[in-house]
Amino acid sequence: MLKGVLIDWGGVLTTNLSEAIAEWIVADRIDADHYRDVMRELILHAYEGSESGENTIHALERGEISGLDFERDLAARLITTDGVPPLAEGLLARMFAGFRRVEPMYDMLRQARAAGLRTCLLSNSWANDYPREGWEEVFDEIVISGEVGMRKPEPRIFEHALGKVGLTGQECVFVDDIEANITAARALGIVGLHHREPELTIIELEVLFNVPLR
Repeated sequence: MLKGVLIDWGGVLTTNLSEAIAEWIVADRIDADHYRDVMRELILHAYEGSESGENTIHALERGEISGLDFERDLAARLITTDGVPPLAEGLLARMFAGFRRVEPMYDMLRQARAAGLRTCLLSNSWANDYPREGWEEVFDEIVISGEVGMRKPEPRIFEHALGKVGLTGQECVFVDDIEANITAARALGIVGLHHREPELTIIELEVLFNVPLR
């Protein structure tokens, strides 16, 4: 019997990451093609593995380096349409400034808790400040990678989250927008739900839990 929801933040409880990045690219006059080449390599390395070991995303998400250190590293890799690197300080805040709350997803979590389900935020952080107002209404537990020194898709962070909510993997559904994280959760017996659209995710959760969530 399913009793809990583990859920990501960026791109799941917020609007799509690509939309926020598109806003930032225009605002900071970033060379978009060069940015995509740089991030494709970093993200694939961080989430699909590489023989060359870990990169700065691993360290950032575990809180092993500061946001400013990452900003300086990333800014040095990027270039603006003016042919110079972007301003490093505040780069991450500007990148994520376009995130917007997806209210139906928050409403779903309120309904889930009202139905007796356990809820836990399980998010990889990029040294960003989360808008935590009202979180006590929707989350029983909060697990943020930079605060616990672990990151998705590492099995140990899922095990940590399960321990926080007091449930087994077989009793939980994990919602995320990154396939590598879903695969890791399923390997631990957790029901993985790949988020694409809020309405579809909510419908799928209603079917899984057999409770109304709207």
